[in-house]
Amino acid sequence: MAEKRFFYETLDALADAGALVDVPEYIESNLAPTIELREYQKRAFQNFITYYENDNLRKNKQVHTLFHMATGSGKTVIMAGLILYLYAKGYRRFLFFVNQTSILEKTKLNFIDPASTKYLFADTLEYLGQKIKIKAVDNFSGISPWDNDIYICFTSTQKMHLDRMDPKENSLTFEDFEDNQIVFISDESHHVNTLTKQQGKALEVEINSWEYTVNSAFRSNRDNVLLEFTATVDTKDKNVRAKYLDKVIMNYPLLEFRKSGYTKDFQNFATDTDLWTRALIACVMSEYRRYLFSDVHQNIKPVVLMKSQKIKDSEDFYKDFFIGIKALSISDVRRLSHLQIGALQDALDYFSEKDPTFTLLVRSLQDSFTEETSIIMNGARDDNSQNQILVNSLEDTNNPIRTVFAVDMLNEGWDVLNLFDIVRLYDTRQGSGKAGKVGSYTIKEAQLIGRAARYCPFQETKDQERFTRKYDFDLSNDYRLLETMFFHSKDDSRYITELRQALIATGLQDEYSQTLTYHLKDTFKSTEFYQQGLVFSNKRAPKERQDVFGIEGSFQNKTYAYHLGTGAGRIQSLVGDEDSQTYTNQVITQQLMRPFKKVPYNILRGAAERYIELRFSTLKLKYPNLKSLRQFLTSDNYLGNSILDVSFSVQSESRALYEACVHAMGEVARHVTEIKPEYEGTTTFEAKRLKNVLRDKTITLTEVDANGGKGASQNTNVNPRYQLDLMQENWYVFNDNYGTSEEKRYLRYFKAEVAPKLKAKGLEFYVVRNERVPELAIYSFIDGERFEPDFLLFLRKHKNQGFVSNQIYVEPKGTHLLLQDNWKENFLVQINNQAEVDESYTFGNEYKIIGMPFFNEEVRMSDFTKAMDEFVANI
Repeated sequence: MAEKRFFYETLDALADAGALVDVPEYIESNLAPTIELREYQKRAFQNFITYYENDNLRKNKQVHTLFHMATGSGKTVIMAGLILYLYAKGYRRFLFFVNQTSILEKTKLNFIDPASTKYLFADTLEYLGQKIKIKAVDNFSGISPWDNDIYICFTSTQKMHLDRMDPKENSLTFEDFEDNQIVFISDESHHVNTLTKQQGKALEVEINSWEYTVNSAFRSNRDNVLLEFTATVDTKDKNVRAKYLDKVIMNYPLLEFRKSGYTKDFQNFATDTDLWTRALIACVMSEYRRYLFSDVHQNIKPVVLMKSQKIKDSEDFYKDFFIGIKALSISDVRRLSHLQIGALQDALDYFSEKDPTFTLLVRSLQDSFTEETSIIMNGARDDNSQNQILVNSLEDTNNPIRTVFAVDMLNEGWDVLNLFDIVRLYDTRQGSGKAGKVGSYTIKEAQLIGRAARYCPFQETKDQERFTRKYDFDLSNDYRLLETMFFHSKDDSRYITELRQALIATGLQDEYSQTLTYHLKDTFKSTEFYQQGLVFSNKRAPKERQDVFGIEGSFQNKTYAYHLGTGAGRIQSLVGDEDSQTYTNQVITQQLMRPFKKVPYNILRGAAERYIELRFSTLKLKYPNLKSLRQFLTSDNYLGNSILDVSFSVQSESRALYEACVHAMGEVARHVTEIKPEYEGTTTFEAKRLKNVLRDKTITLTEVDANGGKGASQNTNVNPRYQLDLMQENWYVFNDNYGTSEEKRYLRYFKAEVAPKLKAKGLEFYVVRNERVPELAIYSFIDGERFEPDFLLFLRKHKNQGFVSNQIYVEPKGTHLLLQDNWKENFLVQINNQAEVDESYTFGNEYKIIGMPFFNEEVRMSDFTKAMDEFVANI
């Protein structure tokens, strides 16, 4: 019998069929403007909304769901969005509970304090034109049924349990749960499964469990909703699996989170040194990162965590650390070079270039790592509110903390973007001693690494993605360090093996990974073309709206139907003849259709003022040629010709017009909000020196196609259809090609069909494999979409006193991607007619930018062959 599927797998199938419900606009518009929903977060909302609104999926059950999402993936953003969604469904009371009080206080600020840098909501919350406030309460008694604000009660699971066993004044009672519709939000919900894991225990144990308290409160009202969130649901436990089989609505584990690029990379920095030197190395690397961030104009402060096993050890090292820092000498720093560790030497070389004496580095370390810029979090006595604020706001620019000393206080409910170094201040192994068995303490260390794995967003250049890793395909780039976290430990092979197994077990590490390097051939680097040649690329630029002189066409003549209740009613007998026994209080109604420009302006303006999106200052950003709010509301190019279609009672025409306008303005406001910044690729391609762009490139792969495709060497390929010894081909600039099967086929095609024709014409030519070189990316003319064609073919021929240089983009494409990536092919075709070269770099030479159709041997070969043959013939 096949094992039953988790519920999220059903939703996955619906997603593949395009059957998920879209995320309502009011969710994103009411979240903090700094929050940009990621695709997996949108998917989490879609999954829940599709489930909630589909009776066939809900199956008449009480709403109870689990979001299994990685630490750092933004679960609180999902909570905030679901609060907004369920508010729209009529819920006003929300109970947030978690295992630890320290986590509770931190999260509370995110939900209710607009001054918090991590506040989750927009400054002004609004739904259907009505302003909403968020209020924290101790219980739900005394709240009016007609109150339309959001009320959140924050508590711990333990306090909730104690309140049930021994009710106190102003505490939550079971009457709260029975008499009100409440949304329960359980964070770190894996703690509330003690009862599930101990099924069959005595009734007394059951009644006294936290899980029993939560379940009883939730089930006391059928309209209550329970939303659970955790990164560590134990589905290996058969009882836990059975409980959540039909409740896991979103599955986004840590490994998937990491693969999508939203985490730092993490490496073990293993040294055979004493603990003080290990900590000093971490501080040097941290200071190096601070300088690198400054080099790319980012005000980011890297943080170091000093991790001890025991409180006394932590306190002792805290004292020793600052004694050592204050006494730090130049010779102490110089001795680090003897370790011959690549990354550390890079840091020392960097500071040596600024100051060969290392005085700058010593002073910088002594200024950065002081008692005033450190915090110790070893136990309850250190867990005061001020420390909690500091340790949970480490990213803030006004937060001075660079070093955190801790034992186990920060193992859960704590994640920080700018933590880059964790120092293991002990050398003991905690394994079970059994081969292949990972000790529980090592698992905890791996989970701690996971807490620090969240990506710290930054950009080296404006055209880069900000929130994901950028250098997976350029591991030798200096700025790779800014998206890499180090776990500093003893160089102990057995421990490192166990830690790696723990990282695999927690989903932080792939079982397989391989590092490969593309080496530029020395013969190519010695050519004049490499030393003096140019490569051209365009830029992504904001699309100007200066030529927008009206609202989008669909809103210029839109009709807004609105029905205002007439107040009519009737009393009807339930016996006898229906028609003869009806008594009606009839109210005469009428229909009114009126264009906006004929509606009294004070009514239009009053309705528009209900929406912050329709303030003139906001509208001016979207419509730069707009002169006034009156023009927007009444002119023909904007809303003037839109029509109100209103049915209302005779006595209330002005009221009907106003309420219909409020309704219509709500739709207009949503439209204005959804006008996102637009981009385009510039048609002018600017030049860069080829030698400054092309260099050796180191990449990491987590899988290799066993049939010789992606990740496999082309030089020694097992598949004869792909094999080609590129070391023997002078026209190919790298030592090998590890690309896809289509990319390998292209190079074989080029050798057989194209290279002989180019040689016959006496042309100089080179093929460059573009392994995600940032400077070689180009941007679609229409919408600025980033594109990195797989190959560039450079051709040169001499003409008069100079030469003509052709830069040709080639994109091999698998058949399964032809339709999906059709926009890329359209862009390549547009390049031929629209791309221009910045002539300030040409010095009398002629440069041409050319795009080819997709290369595909299976179904599209004729288009590519025809285009390439015509090009070669006309050179």
